[in-house]
Amino acid sequence: MNVLVTGAAGFIGSHVCQRLLQRGDAVVGLDNLNDYYDVSLKQARLSRLLSQHRFQFVQGDVADRAGLESVFASVQPTSVVHLAAQAGVRYSILNPAAYVDSNLVGFANILEGCRHGGVSHLLYASSSSVYGGSRELPFSERHTVDCPVSFYAATKKANELMAHSYSHLFGLPTSGLRFFTVYGPWGRPDMALFLFTKAIKAGEPIDVFNGGAMTRDFTFIDDAVEAIIRVLDLPPVTGGSTDDPATGLLSSGPYRILNVGNGAPTSLLTYIEAIEAALGKKAIQRLAPLQPGDVPSTSADNSRLEALTGFRPQTPVAHGVRQFVQWFEQHYDGR
Repeated sequence: MNVLVTGAAGFIGSHVCQRLLQRGDAVVGLDNLNDYYDVSLKQARLSRLLSQHRFQFVQGDVADRAGLESVFASVQPTSVVHLAAQAGVRYSILNPAAYVDSNLVGFANILEGCRHGGVSHLLYASSSSVYGGSRELPFSERHTVDCPVSFYAATKKANELMAHSYSHLFGLPTSGLRFFTVYGPWGRPDMALFLFTKAIKAGEPIDVFNGGAMTRDFTFIDDAVEAIIRVLDLPPVTGGSTDDPATGLLSSGPYRILNVGNGAPTSLLTYIEAIEAALGKKAIQRLAPLQPGDVPSTSADNSRLEALTGFRPQTPVAHGVRQFVQWFEQHYDGR
């Protein structure tokens, strides 16, 4: 398979590229290497890929329509894994324009590239944030998600609607994966695990939002990648129905939405305890209120993912956190 992966220097994207290359696919990675967070981390992820002969890197922005058209024309991908996006719930409050450019304009350009390029399957990243402040747990793809509590979530919901229109109008097979708090080695510096680990090691306080009364469905990176690969190999077909366990949505096009979560929500305080255990050092906790755009709890119903692929994420948080801490100490302390 000839796969175009956008966001190839990102956390999930770099892992997906590695996995595709390991199984023998040709991969073209696209990334704009922006400075939303430490560019050297993105470059370090990328350096692990550049030495592999089936990998080609293109620096570019999905919001650049002409540039993306050129990439599709030269690469002619059979499948696209679209992971490039402006991430971060809180940053979307400060800089919504970045989300319009990357998540809305960029996604429209991806859809057009796939439509005109005859792509057999577009798999793209949605987010558990689309569930907003819903109190009906676990979150199911059948739930109505019309009340986002952050602009980031609104852009991800918009992506799902845009994808559906292209599946319906042009027969483009699309799969949107709603990821639940993915973490692990090579993770993003703006995520809680990275921030907590760095602060605890330095003896600095950590901000514990909502007084610690939060739960998250933390999903280990290896599980997220396994779900991506399995779903990528199973493009949806035209004519889904409400009785279809793998789709569950009434759609006349080849379209699906799937949760990807660990299915075992963990309290924030337990998560912190796992970091403390891995570091052998206690955290200095500074209690803080719930942040704007954030939600107190997430929990994934993975039944559709399992029905489609036979796979269910289940890496224990303690194991995943240890893997991250080992990487963090090697990557940063070992320099």
